[in-house]
Amino acid sequence: MKKYFIFVASFLLLILSGCSNKASNSYYYGSKTPNYGSMNNSQQAHKATMRPYQINGKWYYPTMVALGETSDGIASWYGPNFHGKKTSNGETYSMYAHTAAHKTLPMNTIVRVTSKENGKSTIVRINDRGPFVSGRIIDLSNSAARDIDMIAKGTANVRIEVIGFNGSISSSMPLTKEALAKSEYKVANTQTSMQLSKFLVQIGAFRKKEGAQKYQQMHSTSHGYQAIIKEYMLNGYPIYRVMLSGFKSEAEARDFITTQKVTGAFIATE
Repeated sequence: MKKYFIFVASFLLLILSGCSNKASNSYYYGSKTPNYGSMNNSQQAHKATMRPYQINGKWYYPTMVALGETSDGIASWYGPNFHGKKTSNGETYSMYAHTAAHKTLPMNTIVRVTSKENGKSTIVRINDRGPFVSGRIIDLSNSAARDIDMIAKGTANVRIEVIGFNGSISSSMPLTKEALAKSEYKVANTQTSMQLSKFLVQIGAFRKKEGAQKYQQMHSTSHGYQAIIKEYMLNGYPIYRVMLSGFKSEAEARDFITTQKVTGAFIATE
């Protein structure tokens, strides 16, 4: 994957990269703890990497997410050619660490990536932006790609699940091997287990309510769906998420995202 960098943000983050420390990690498949690498968790880095950015004429809007949110798509991986180079948040990329690139997830978000082809899973920390290839939703490190046996093929159909923030798995997520296995089973059977859920599509997230309200008005009756605002708290501060409601199924929501080509949109449930 060809890497792209925004000059101003990259320059700032290179300065901030010294403000890093080791992430505190939780249980991971038996007695093993994943190596998330050296984590840059400075507030300056967080602000810089949450700004909208443009690649090849297309805008991307990093957005806050909630624990348990999922997305499906194609995973790819990057390794030796980028080993030792700077990531988008100013860290030094290691192909041996369990990290990944994502276009819009906040840095240091912890996600479980499950292959839909073989059921194998890996857990990674987001520390880079990408992949900027149509249809791909996450770029795994070499080590993470090996966990789900996608090195040879290069890509895999996967499901991403948000399981933690700030470099740590949430205590409310399953941490035992047996619980993880049950969770992976649920991933494979999501369509059945979520039939009674209401599906939403997030189209934007704002720190100021006024911005969210303006965006809501712009999409008040977007393609027959109703735009609503949901307020969440993150680190003691409110985040206003603009969502479209009225989808009867996950498939309908995914079709909307695909056909309308909504940048940075993803599915949530209530």
